[in-house]
Amino acid sequence: MFGTLAMKRTASAHWEGTLREGSGDLTTQSTVLTKTQYSFKTRFEDGVGTNPEELVAAAHAGCYTMSVVAQLSQKGFTPASVDTNAIVSMEGLAVTGIHLETKASVPNVSAEDFAAIANDAKINCIISKMLSVPITLDAQLL
Repeated sequence: MFGTLAMKRTASAHWEGTLREGSGDLTTQSTVLTKTQYSFKTRFEDGVGTNPEELVAAAHAGCYTMSVVAQLSQKGFTPASVDTNAIVSMEGLAVTGIHLETKASVPNVSAEDFAAIANDAKINCIISKMLSVPITLDAQLL
């Protein structure tokens, strides 16, 4: 569908202080997040700000939804709406799973066709695939 479309997306994180008492901010290339606060409390307790797992959930919900819509469109269906919640579950410092909940209003699609599309999107959306890709690193001590 998109051929050999090549692109890069970037985000940056800044942190000051210790893990528990310090805090940081996140900024994205698009500037949708601009110095958005995150901290130990926003990640592991109740605090105002975001956290990495919440951002993964948002990315997965968005990517999955677009994958469902793309497949519906390719098959000639025009969805009235598709809504997805992504729930990232953690135990300790380990992500134990991501659960997707989607609701769609799609005229003329059969339940069987929608189930097949929804399952294919779960397996093949970019974020689903990305969650187990190799990670490279260039670390420099200043």
